[in-house]
Amino acid sequence: MAGLENMAQKLTQVAVIGAGYAGVAAAVELTARGIPVALFESSRQLGGRARAVEVHGTRLDNGLHILLGAYRETLRLMQLVGADAERNLLRRPLTLAYPGELHLAAPRLPAPLHMLAALLTARGLGWLERIAAVRFIQALKRCDFKLVADITVNSLLDAHTQPLRLRDYLWEPLCVAALNTPAREASAQVFMNVLRDSLAAERAASDLLLPRVDLSALFPDIAAAYIETHGGEVLRNTPIRQLSLENAAYLLQGAGNEYGPYSHVIIAVAPYHLATLIGNLPRLDALGKIVADFSYQPIVTCYLAYPTQVGLPHPMLGHAHGITQWLFDRGQLGGPAGLLAAVISAQGRHLALSHHELAARIHSEIADVIAGLPAPLWSQVIVEKRATFSCTPDLMRPATLTPLPGLLLAGDYVAGDYPATLEAAVRSGVAAAASIIHQTSAG
Repeated sequence: MAGLENMAQKLTQVAVIGAGYAGVAAAVELTARGIPVALFESSRQLGGRARAVEVHGTRLDNGLHILLGAYRETLRLMQLVGADAERNLLRRPLTLAYPGELHLAAPRLPAPLHMLAALLTARGLGWLERIAAVRFIQALKRCDFKLVADITVNSLLDAHTQPLRLRDYLWEPLCVAALNTPAREASAQVFMNVLRDSLAAERAASDLLLPRVDLSALFPDIAAAYIETHGGEVLRNTPIRQLSLENAAYLLQGAGNEYGPYSHVIIAVAPYHLATLIGNLPRLDALGKIVADFSYQPIVTCYLAYPTQVGLPHPMLGHAHGITQWLFDRGQLGGPAGLLAAVISAQGRHLALSHHELAARIHSEIADVIAGLPAPLWSQVIVEKRATFSCTPDLMRPATLTPLPGLLLAGDYVAGDYPATLEAAVRSGVAAAASIIHQTSAG
């Protein structure tokens, strides 16, 4: 029996196009099962839209991301490849701090007592607001976090008469942070999925996991070493322009080079790159049309370097007034002391500002939190214009399997419960790999 499985694996040659979190996850999962993988990445740096960039001699992220304790597949694969999650992630119980406005912290109690205690003891909320928040969560539990028909997050909050202060400091910030889509446009069902698996799950699921290293070093770089030491290939600076299908096998066309044949291909690129790759495959025209209907939301990250004595009272702070949404103290997260990062998700008036104007505005907003704040030594604005798809109600998202045998999709935009997050990307890669593993085992 083992001989037949080994033979099937030898006949299975897999190419994964794109070394973001989805592609890397798929390659790791296949490698762990002894299936040969060639992982193609167009750039030198791994991680896709969650990667490291060099700024003023420091490796920083092109967009800050936090993880949750609920990200079980990301944490599992990190453990598989030898990434030290305990060292590289600062795990903190759920804490939302808006200086002078709100402080909510979940104690280390069993679920659901941890969230009940967090809401009932939150500073900055009145008793009516606390009770409204508890009733909201309980109502979602009673309907098993499922809607008969999808609506916007704003409509959901209206239906459950959530007070304005709760919306401004809790539900809408969580929505934008998770879905990268304004609450007036965002899918309530997807938002409920996130709440189900984080706030309403076991206590550890709601923990915040703040990266102490850049996002490339957190998982993709270590995963690449795992793939290569277990017989796979990681081809950096190797863009793939198009696929073709010949004699039931796939060929990959690059910049003057051809790769293959491969029995299976996992396409793990950003959705807006998909049309070019599949242009030679008319059976995928319908798939192309699905993705063509997507709209996108940006993420803006502004780094400001201050003298080393400058720091925030917490590693992560919310900011409700102005354009800044979240502030991070990189000095408390393994980075240089004095380096702060402001993150602004989704569309907004900030996009009309020049980088210089944006940095100046954010500096003035940080000065509201830190008394006597000196001028920054330098600043850097990074704009990921199409960071995620707009996660709107009833959005049609493509499936993992395509109409062509052996051709699969992976990415945070592929159909699933979650919005465009690192965990969604990883789960999609795992699902694509699982399909190939199942086919191999069946063969």
